[in-house]
Amino acid sequence: MQNCKSDPAQAGLKRCLGLRETITLTVGTVIGVGLFTVGANVVGMLGPATILATLAAMLVSIYPALLYAEMGAALPFSGGTYQYASLGLGRPFGMLAGWNFIISMVSVASGEALAFSFYLRTLLGALGIELPLSDRWVACITLVVFLLLAVRGVEMTGRLQNGFLFFFWEVAAVWVLSLLPSLTGGGPVAVPDPSSLTPSGFLGCVCLIWWCFAGFETCCAMGEEIRYPQKNLPRALFLAPFLVFAVNGLFQWALVALVPGDALGQLATAAAPYAEGMRLAGVVGFPLVLLCAGIAFGGDFSTLNAGVSAPARYLYTMARDGAAPAVFGRLHPRWHTPAAAVAVIGGLMVLLVGTGSIAYIASLSLFATLFYYVIGIAAACGLRLHKPDLTRPYRAPLLWVGAPVSILIYLVMMTQLDPFAALAGAAWSALGLLLYALCRRGKRGAEIALPPLPPPPGPEESRKMDRSFRRWAWVVAAAALLVLGLNLALLAR
Repeated sequence: MQNCKSDPAQAGLKRCLGLRETITLTVGTVIGVGLFTVGANVVGMLGPATILATLAAMLVSIYPALLYAEMGAALPFSGGTYQYASLGLGRPFGMLAGWNFIISMVSVASGEALAFSFYLRTLLGALGIELPLSDRWVACITLVVFLLLAVRGVEMTGRLQNGFLFFFWEVAAVWVLSLLPSLTGGGPVAVPDPSSLTPSGFLGCVCLIWWCFAGFETCCAMGEEIRYPQKNLPRALFLAPFLVFAVNGLFQWALVALVPGDALGQLATAAAPYAEGMRLAGVVGFPLVLLCAGIAFGGDFSTLNAGVSAPARYLYTMARDGAAPAVFGRLHPRWHTPAAAVAVIGGLMVLLVGTGSIAYIASLSLFATLFYYVIGIAAACGLRLHKPDLTRPYRAPLLWVGAPVSILIYLVMMTQLDPFAALAGAAWSALGLLLYALCRRGKRGAEIALPPLPPPPGPEESRKMDRSFRRWAWVVAAAALLVLGLNLALLAR
């Protein structure tokens, strides 16, 4: 972690995060509740064909990630899609995008807290300890801890994120190695639910798996706290979809190879599918404890750590721009974090934990995420039209082909969601527009002032950053290709 530097053009946030923290905050937000809950439920529907849904989910994430790389490098300030849409499409669209990003990330963190409680209960049960609290209480207590950490400062957040995610990766590697003697090597494995291979069924599975990729642009929300964002933001976004694919594919391969073929269908409704899969395979003891520890204290904690911090930055930026109550635009006098915004975000998370339903939370998050991505992709087009002279350290190719196709794909995916969750998302959007109208009442629509870009790195620093990125790129590419090969071999047998 480099020394923090305040941006003199902004209101006190510190640029503390390098490439490693930018990657781990982004990937840590994504690798968690989706992979270990609804994403793993898809294994109970598709079996070894799950890799096809995962590959499709990655492919529909790549081009939007390139658009966010362009916008993030050109506008590396707190707020992400809110800022991009406000400048490219107008303030009301910015409000809709930011407001839906907030409820999406709130949903992710709430679901993650519940998932943590499920796996913690399994972990303690394997050690012969009964957890005396309900899952909802455990989830709420966990959220409070991470809310306090978010107030403590972004430097603390970045350091913890590195620790959580690297712990998760190390435990995942040991877990897979410990399971190798138990992985099935013979006979074909059928698709547990053949209806999932119909066009409609497969699209629904892709949507559930795509929740494991949603949030790939989280680093953009913290653009004002990233060092040399002109380089670090695009590079993190280039790698994120492939890194998420590698992790998801590895765990899916292990689950399909572990669970007896005739029992795979039971994973479709399991609350903790990986723990249930090990039970079905008769694998308990150290591997089960290791798995639950890695998921709970690595994957779940990394998502909670980033999922609490990012939406607070959106609310802070919206308040600073007059689109939300001004109290949320204040920084903590000592730690320079949006403490009031963190507090209200925490309240929303506790309310969603109260539903106790990860399936409902996932649907709400998917609606909001797909909606704000549609706005964000359209914002990239708007910025090209209305801000042609904007300095763009990176420029996405084929904008007028890739952007419309991506919007169409995401709109089609929205048709697969729970109608009640979609209705709740629409009501949330209407509330956001009402709040925006009240906060902007009587205020003139002055053009948004763009602060100058922070200075680029010097020659020596650039060489160090280039070497670091090349290492990351080679490792991620090798991991993605290895995981793809393992899964295709399992599918072909």
